This record gives sequence, C-alpha cells and structure tokens, in this order.
Amino acid sequence: MIAVDLGQSGCRISIDGKIHSSNRGKLAGESVLVSLEENFKKIDAKSKLVTLSLTGLFGFVENTQDYLELCSKYFGAIEVAVIDDGLASLAGSLAGQPGVALTLGGGVVAVGGNGQALSHSDGLGSVFGDEGGGFWLGSRGLTRALAARDGRTNAPELLNIFADELNAFDALSSKNGTEATSLAIACARKVLEANVDSTNQIVAEGAGYLAMTVVSAWKKVGSINEPFKLTISGGLSKNDNYRKLIFDKIKTLGAKADLVEAAGDNLDGAIWIALNQKEDIAPMLGWAKIQ
Repeated sequence: MIAVDLGQSGCRISIDGKIHSSNRGKLAGESVLVSLEENFKKIDAKSKLVTLSLTGLFGFVENTQDYLELCSKYFGAIEVAVIDDGLASLAGSLAGQPGVALTLGGGVVAVGGNGQALSHSDGLGSVFGDEGGGFWLGSRGLTRALAARDGRTNAPELLNIFADELNAFDALSSKNGTEATSLAIACARKVLEANVDSTNQIVAEGAGYLAMTVVSAWKKVGSINEPFKLTISGGLSKNDNYRKLIFDKIKTLGAKADLVEAAGDNLDGAIWIALNQKEDIAPMLGWAKIQ
C-alpha cells in the first residue's frame, strides 16, 4: 500500500511502511493534484491501492476519478481513497473514540466524531479561515514587525526578534505570492516562542479562535455537557504553551474536553481508513476504483 499525507508545509509518502518526506507541500493557490504530482515525480513505486490524506479539500472530497488517474499513472493504482486531512487525523488520533481532532499546521481544521456522526470546522484556507494556525500567527507577527520598522507602532523589540524574517520579506519578488505565504508560515514558531507583549497578544487571540473551532466541531456531533476526547496534532502542537492556552480556553467555553495524546497521525489514519472503511463517507471520504 502507498499512503500519502499532503499538508501545506510538506508531504509524507509511506510505501509499505517506509516513509519518504519532502518539504514540497501544497502551495497557496495551487491545485491539490498539481501538489501531489510534484511529489509523485520523485517516487518510484507500484501499488494497486493508494490512500490520500489531503489538505486543501475544505471538507469536501470531489472528482475522485482525477486522483485515481494520477495514482494510476505514477503507481499503477486501481483503487484510491481520497480523504480530507481532518478526517484522516480523526481516524489516526482517536481510533473511533468520541471526540475532536484538531490539526494545527500552516492551516487549521477540526473534525469531530461521535458514532456515525461527523463534523468539520474551519479548514477554510488562509484568506477566509484557518484562524490560529501557522499562516495566521506568522502573518500577524511579521505584520507587527513591519509596522514597528515603519514607526507606525512602538514595538522595537520585534526588530531583533524578526530580523531574519524582515530581511527575507525585503528579498521577496512578490509580497503577496506563494513565497510570502511560506514566509508567514515559517514565522509562526517565532511568534509562539518570542514571549513579548505584542506577540503574546497574537498567541492568546489565536488560542481563543482555536478553542471556538474545537467546541463548534464537537457541538455539531454531541452535547456541550457531554465529555469528549481531544487531540491536538500538527507542527505547532509541539509548543506546550500554545496547547495549554487552547485547552484552557476550551474549558472557559464550558466544554468537557479531555486532552489526550494522539494514537497516530494522518498517515496512520489514511491507512486505517483504506483498510477498514471501503465505502464513501460524504463529504470527507470518497473512493475511486477501476472496475
């Protein structure tokens, strides 16, 4: 089996358990199929079954035949599972327990599950959503640093904290293209680690948005008074302070969440779904097969 986890910051491909990683994720404004093909070109492998955990679907799996044709071209696949990455995260992290899986990388998505009921919150992309995620944090941090450099705000400490990022911004050929998006995502970790008033305000606001995203995902499948498991995964989830802030704000919203360690990741979830869920789960899972 070949399993793929495509995110905004990179791509991982598991071939019979051996994982190949690349920094070539889905670029802003790029189709998911193009992002996949750029990664598939570097892989020499064959498998009749391919399972795909994908960012950029916004909770709706469509045109599964296109993914089958791509995977058939590169891997000889005859069946493909196309999975919204939020559902793959839920399957990998909670293994069927009632709860919410919050995936926190360059973007943000929360998927809730309670029996047969599924929900999807945020995952709307950086223009209109992904509040509290890597792009959201990094773009706001660098925006404040640029404002301080201009003298529009009084936060001189940001000039030292974001010195490298300011230089990278100046070198951008386009200030609103894909390279700018990647720079914003790369700034997120520094925003989380800076620990000064101006960045702490951003972090606290982001944690608040993420708490509301989690609670909204659960309320679509369960009661606010009902206990549920919560996992937080993705690159930014490794920041303990951010995890704690998110969880504390969830509790202030009255939700009875139990923060637990994820049993697995998106790749694990994609593999589990491919082996155990052979039918479509609209709108977040779709199968395509050569008859």
